[in-house]
This record gives sequence, structure tokens and C-alpha cells, in this order.
Amino acid sequence: MADIKFLELLANDYPNQKAATAEMINLNAILALPKGTEYFLSDLHGEHEAFIHMLKSASGTIKGKIDEYYGGILSETDRDDLAALIYNAEAEIARRKKSERDFDKWCNTVIYRLITICKSVSTKYTRSKVRRRLPKYWDYAMDELLHADDEENKLHYYDAIISSVVESGSAEDFIIKMADAISSLAVDQLHIIGDIWDRGAHPDDIMDFLMGYHDVDLQWGNHDIVWMGAATGNWACISNILRMNISYNNFDMLEVGYGINLRRLTTFAEKVYREDPCQKFMPHILDENVYDPVDPVLAAKMHKAMAIIQFKLEGQRVMAHPEYNMEKRLLLDKINWEKGTVTVEGVEYEMQDMNLPTVDHDDPYTLAEEENAVMESLEASILNSDKLQEHIRFMFSHGALYKKINGNLLYHGCIPMTEEGEFQEVPINGSNYHGKALMDYIDEEVRKAYFAPDEAEEVGRSGDIMWYLWEGSNSPLFGKDKMTTFERLFIADKASHKEHTRPYYSLIRESAPCVKILLEFGLDPSRSKILNGHVPVKIKDGESPIKGGGLLYVIDGGISKAYQKQTGIAGYTFISNSRFMALAEHKPYSPLQSDGTQVFTTPAVKIVETLPERMMVLDTDQGADIVKQIEDMKQLIEAYQKGLIKEKDE
Repeated sequence: MADIKFLELLANDYPNQKAATAEMINLNAILALPKGTEYFLSDLHGEHEAFIHMLKSASGTIKGKIDEYYGGILSETDRDDLAALIYNAEAEIARRKKSERDFDKWCNTVIYRLITICKSVSTKYTRSKVRRRLPKYWDYAMDELLHADDEENKLHYYDAIISSVVESGSAEDFIIKMADAISSLAVDQLHIIGDIWDRGAHPDDIMDFLMGYHDVDLQWGNHDIVWMGAATGNWACISNILRMNISYNNFDMLEVGYGINLRRLTTFAEKVYREDPCQKFMPHILDENVYDPVDPVLAAKMHKAMAIIQFKLEGQRVMAHPEYNMEKRLLLDKINWEKGTVTVEGVEYEMQDMNLPTVDHDDPYTLAEEENAVMESLEASILNSDKLQEHIRFMFSHGALYKKINGNLLYHGCIPMTEEGEFQEVPINGSNYHGKALMDYIDEEVRKAYFAPDEAEEVGRSGDIMWYLWEGSNSPLFGKDKMTTFERLFIADKASHKEHTRPYYSLIRESAPCVKILLEFGLDPSRSKILNGHVPVKIKDGESPIKGGGLLYVIDGGISKAYQKQTGIAGYTFISNSRFMALAEHKPYSPLQSDGTQVFTTPAVKIVETLPERMMVLDTDQGADIVKQIEDMKQLIEAYQKGLIKEKDE
């Protein structure tokens, strides 16, 4: 029998045999349900509108349900309008209020249609689980409508519910909440395989959305980890996130979203680069700022100022950590000020820009006094940003370096490997680690760096490990030999810009390395897959996201607008349900039109594997947990029967 103390605690929730037996019956019933649908996405890069649309539309699945149920009943236009309502209910309602002669009648009609679609996406779940996904205050009415039958004496009852909703003036809220419930029920579990931040305008909105999502986990990407490092106050990480997001014109996110005060940086940049056009540093404007527009010329000066600070701070971290083997990235001291050149790994290149007034020729990696003041101000803003710190804590509570889920292995970058296909020994904090042990150790140290820096094994400034993971050559999150930011900003010769990927990325074209990785993590290659992000798949150049003979899927398809010219598409969703695994290939997202209409392109969905048998909850990790809970219930019932624990009335 299980430990009696544990059973006594369990008895607080199930105080008698009837309660324990009822729960055991419920748990056994859940095991017999089909596995819920899992969605996997990666490399969101701040593209909040595109990402939220993907989730609201369930990557095209909801349109498929609409066509299935209303294909012979509604016109294609009406079916598209119903999809638009589910994807963005507020916008579609606003449009309809202007165009419909009888808006209440329209509300009455679409509520019936939404109920039909909601029924279709909820069939895999218990009634109690569906009700938990329904919105507060509306759950009773929606639950009754979802479980309507054809009994003639109940038709008036259901009509009365809908009529009451419309006549009370609550139809708009009801419709919005019903649309949200449909999207929520269509996706049982959401897995984000790294890189929420940078490039796109609003990772803060993505994080707000994810924090309200019903079942989500996150695997950290290199762009996430540098933000996590910045949240510890690490200056090398802070300088990177500021430089990148200034370079992409993301001032609304920085100053309004996270409340990061850029005033000292602005004043400093204007003063130092007043006569410098900073042409090479002009921002990439993918999205316009609404609340905090900054003149592009000023943004360029801020970008340049932040870049020089970054190179100085990174040089300090390189010298503080010889074990990182990054000495080749010390470039400020390789500038020949007389010739106007810089030597990179033995090759001398002409510098495009020699106006570096804050760089001391004899001591190039020390911050000038004003630069130091800029960093102190930025650190204070970041440490005191409640919103940012809340988001970072969510990254820790719901995230990890990797995850094993339902037999699959999820991670963002790579597992460091040698050219021979062996796991690379990576020196960190005085010891060498490889394979799974490397990932486990890094995960532990990253958590300590944020929550308990005094207990971390790293030397130097707290959060240095996050900076190394951001751009270190053997980092499992970076996966390249170097990050050539300096070269791209200061050297015209594009040969110097090349960043070579690590052996992992060529090895995974074959199945053997993928088998090796799965076995290292205790998974069965005959039934497991690796889901991987980080490196955009260039479909237009003939690349395939499917690697290793079908054992590994790279699902970075370019949600970020910055990558779509390279990939030719606008992102992937990997879908795993009870019957098959599929890849949804997305086209670029079209924002709301000025007339209130929405143009949606349904993604192309390709089934990549059909399961030999339908996968049930019993076959999942959740099922394994439920089996344990059932055994606990049996033990509790036995304890009641033997009088070891006294029964109570509920």
C-alpha cells in the first residue's frame, strides 16, 4: 500500500469511497478518448498578428471544419465570412454592424453556426473538459447549446437561450467568447520551439497571449535566452537586445510595451554622432511605430552607439571566459587606425566606417564614462520592468532547454556534434559535458543565473552563460561558428559576413545521427520524432523541412517577415493528432483591410505520417500520469475498505 500520509492528503479531495470510485471511473473514461491535437510552432520573432491568426485559425483546421459541415449549405463567401468571424471576431462584428440591415438577426444566425463548429472541435474531450474551456459566465449557456439534441420539446429551450442572449444586448460578447472557445478547443496542446523575441514588432503581445493560453510549453531559443540574460541585468545581453530591436525600429515594444527608458541613450547618440549620417546603421522598418515613432536618422545613431557598446562589453566577456574559446571575436583591438582596416582571423579588410570616437585606441574594450551611464540606465529599466520580468518568469515556469512529450523530442537549435557524428564535448564552468548531460546542465545553470546567482557555478557576471548560449560556437542554441555582427556593420566584403553552421546541420540529413540523438534522450526511434527550429527552411531553393529520413522536422519556415524572401513561405505548423502527423505551410499573413474585411489564405497541409493505429490518451504522457492516478485511487479505496482512513461526508 502507498504511504499512508500521502493517502490521507489525497482523502482531503476524495473524502469517501464514492468520491474516490467516481474519480477512478472518470479517469478510466478519459484514457479511452482519442489523443488531443498538438500544435508545434517555432521562430515567431515578434510577429504577433500572424502568430495569433495561426492559433485562432488552428492553422487552417477550422476552415476545414466549416467546409465539412456547411459545404453544401452555405456559399463559399458565407463560409469565408464565418471563418473570418472565428479568426477575428471583433473586426468582423464591427464590419457587420455597418453592413447588416438587421444586426440582431445576423447575430442570431451566426450563433447557431458557431455552435455547430464548436461541437465539431470538442468531440475528443469530456464534457467537463469542454466546459472548463468555455468562458466564465457564459459557460452554462454554451454548455447547454453544445449538448442540444433533437427532442422537439427542447427546441424552444435552445431558441430561448439564443434569443435571450441577443435581446439582452450581449450577443457581441457571446459571439467573441464562442469564437475564442472554438480556437481553444481546436488545439489541445501548444508547443513553441523557441525564438519569440526580436525582429518583429511585438513579442510582448505574443507573451501576453501565451500567458492566457490553456496548455502551452516553450523551448528556449537563442533569441529568448539573450532576453532572459538581459533580465538578470547582464550588460552583454542587454546591449544585444537593445541594438537588435533599435535596428528593427521596435520602439513601441521597448518603451511602451516594456517601459525601457531610452532617454539617456538617445541624448548620448545625438551628441556623439551629431554630424555622422550613420547610413550603414539605418533601421529595417518592417512595422511602423504607433505610439513612439522615432526618426530613422536618430534611430541609426542610437543603433551605432549601441553597437559599439555591445562590442566592448562582449570583448570583456570573451576575456573573462577563456573557456568559451571566442578570442577570434576580439576585433576592436585589431583595427589599424592609420590604414583604416581591421584584421579578422588573419585577413585584413577595409573598414567602411572609422568614426568611432568612443573607442580608446589603447584600451578599446573599456566603456567611456557616458557609455557606462547609458548601461546603468538601461539595466535599471530592465530590472524594474514588471511586464518584462513577468514574461521572463513565464519563460522559466513554462519553458526549458528541451522537452520530451508523447515520445517526441523538442529543442530549438542543435545537439552539438563533431564532424564524425559523435557528441561534442563542450567546456562550461570548468567541466566538459555532451549530449543530454550538456542540455540538462545548461538548463540548471540558466535557472540559477536568474533565480539564485550565488548558487550558480559560472564565473564572471551573472547571466554570462546566457550570453554564451546566444552566440558561442558550441552553444546548442546558436549552432554556428561565430556571429558576424561587427563584419556586417563595418566591412563591405560579404565573404567576411559568412556564419558557418556546425556539423549537426549536415549530419541530420541522414537518419543515423537522428537515431543517435533520440537514443541519447531515452526515446524510441521507431516511433519518435525530433522537432527543431532555428534555421529557416528555404523552400524556394528546394530545401525540405523533413530530415533524417523522416525522423527530424525543421519547422522554422519564416513567420518573420525578415526571412520570407529567403524561405518563400511564411512559417510552418507541425500538427500531431490521434490519426496522423502533418505540416501546414503558411502564406504571408494579410492584416485587416481598411474597409474591415480580412483576406485569409488557407495553408497547404501535407500529411507526413499516418499512424498505424489511432492514438488514445492511454498512449500519451498524460495517459501515463492518469494510470498512476488510478492506482492511487485504488489504494485510497482499499484504505477506506480496511478502515485505515476514516470516510467523511462531502
